[in-house]
Amino acid sequence: MVRSSVKDSLSQLPAPQNPKIRLYNAEQLLSWEPVPPGNGTGPVVYHVQFKYTTSQWSDVNNNPEGVNCVKITTTECNFTKTNISKGFPMHFNVSLRVQAELEGRVSAWVTVPWFQHFRNVTVGPPENIWVTPGEGSLIIKLSPPFDIYDSTVAFQYYVHYWEKEKAGIQKVAGPFMTNSIVLSDLKPLTVYCLQVKAQLLWTMLNISRPGHLSNISCYETMADASTKLQQVILIAIGTFLLLSAMAGACLFLVLKYRGLVKYWFQSPPSIPVQIEEVCVHRSK
Repeated sequence: MVRSSVKDSLSQLPAPQNPKIRLYNAEQLLSWEPVPPGNGTGPVVYHVQFKYTTSQWSDVNNNPEGVNCVKITTTECNFTKTNISKGFPMHFNVSLRVQAELEGRVSAWVTVPWFQHFRNVTVGPPENIWVTPGEGSLIIKLSPPFDIYDSTVAFQYYVHYWEKEKAGIQKVAGPFMTNSIVLSDLKPLTVYCLQVKAQLLWTMLNISRPGHLSNISCYETMADASTKLQQVILIAIGTFLLLSAMAGACLFLVLKYRGLVKYWFQSPPSIPVQIEEVCVHRSK
């Protein structure tokens, strides 16, 4: 290429420093530090190229689809796959390099070490974690950290959980290969805290990439059938004991103050029969 042939004679521009590729979930982002323009009047522009293992260097000019990183003024090139066609294939071996240019002067190429997305990716926690308390259980539904379009790659999940009152005693359940997980045999009416982690498995090359744990969240399990029966029995016994105590208290008060009670409940005074007859006779 002409650009390569004149590089030595015109390379008075410093090369971009600290180029690095960020591979987080589906993100593919190449970045570097800006090159100072020196005495130049125009902005420094950058030129990114890529190649696969068996191919030649090519400009990133709508290849991969939707990405243009030729004569750009920003210090990053985003290859993130937003659909099945955009971005580098995640199982391909990819190399990248970047060059600065200002007013006809160019810098040396700076190459980033090759990468394979599935080999080098940093896997984040699962998405959309939804927990429903059950009878002595927790039902967990989640989404993978990112979408994959390769039959040789899958996610498996692990759940770290513990009783909230016993934070030092942690258990790990898994691996689970589905997006619906049930933690069973838990204590009823107990608060459990949990974190979920995804692990990427690339079976073609026997590579696994452990992921980050999700944020801690806590939930109280529901009562199971035996616990509900125990609650009913305890309520019945408690009600019986309360009524018995009230009846006993009433009996005690009656016995202690029976004279006063007898006075309260005796029949009202009546008029003597003789006086009543006189009153009746006079009224006639």
